[in-house]
Amino acid sequence: MRPEIEALLRPDLRGGIPYGAPQLDVPVALNTNENSYAVPPAVVAEITAAVEAIASGLNRYPDREFTQLRQELAAYLSRSGTAVAPEQVWAGNGSNEVLLHLVQAFGGPGRVALGFTPAYSMHPIITTTTGTTWADGMRGRRFDLHVASAVEQVRAHDPAIVFLCSPNNPTGTALGLEVIEAVHEAAPRALVVVDEAYAEFARPGTPSALTLLAGRPRLVVTRTLSKAFALAGARLGYLAADPAVLDALRLVRMPYHLGAQTQAVALAALRHADLMLATVDVIKAQRDRIVEGVREIGCDPVPSDANFVLFGGLADRAATWQGLLDRGVLVRDVGLDGYLRVTAGTPEETSAFLDALAEVMAVQRQGDQG
Repeated sequence: MRPEIEALLRPDLRGGIPYGAPQLDVPVALNTNENSYAVPPAVVAEITAAVEAIASGLNRYPDREFTQLRQELAAYLSRSGTAVAPEQVWAGNGSNEVLLHLVQAFGGPGRVALGFTPAYSMHPIITTTTGTTWADGMRGRRFDLHVASAVEQVRAHDPAIVFLCSPNNPTGTALGLEVIEAVHEAAPRALVVVDEAYAEFARPGTPSALTLLAGRPRLVVTRTLSKAFALAGARLGYLAADPAVLDALRLVRMPYHLGAQTQAVALAALRHADLMLATVDVIKAQRDRIVEGVREIGCDPVPSDANFVLFGGLADRAATWQGLLDRGVLVRDVGLDGYLRVTAGTPEETSAFLDALAEVMAVQRQGDQG
């Protein structure tokens, strides 16, 4: 950065590192937790027709309240058995914008946001950009989070916002409802945000925080269409919360923040929800295959409820990452010593990853012996 520009930058942002993952042209890209399956042709056709239908009206601003989209998102969430009303649903350009709205409304100078790391790296970035103080909470040795530890940390930091991830990124671990309930009770002055970006990939019996919304106006559950719905390029995230929370978000959102074309694409996808989610079970099977496969190779996987697997036991994670890349497989270095993260994709991608990892580990072992 030019010195004269850096001198003008906010002091708390100087020297910061922007969020980003390598975007490399490789045969097997498994580093950003995207859905490896393309949008089905039938949905492509409906999306195309939906955008064409609204194109002539793009001279007008979109529905500021995205009314129809909120209705469809509420209907989708209600399919899980927990009724969610349209007036409880908010949306933005990806879940990151939804999270930004929350921190803009409930954070700010003099306030603290607490998260339990390692977790989604955008939580502290969003927090910092709003002038909110970030507090790094800690997880257990196997990246778990228990009631006693969570409550102790919440009470120590007295946060205005608490971030909980279930399933957690980058570890894949899900939270029991008792942890969420305990944190909510221990932080009576905080908004408790449960980030459920990967909820559709959870193993059977894994509960959703949606079941806790009733009677808890300070609880928020965020979701996205980027993962299970294979719409990462469309940028549509959303949340469910008490209507009073939405009233607060209206104070900070930009005018007409959700474009007409984004609303049209999301509505078309939601009309075909079952078709869009048809690959979820296949991806979950590949995730479980990765867990077993890396274990057989001699690595240490973390049990996952997401569409990715964090695996450890790596003497040199950087060398392992490069070795995989040299073999055409791109995974994610999330900065944890001895660990890398791989997205569960197609069966062919899983095979390519496991074969490459086996080769890399064999070469490293030979080097150690030599």
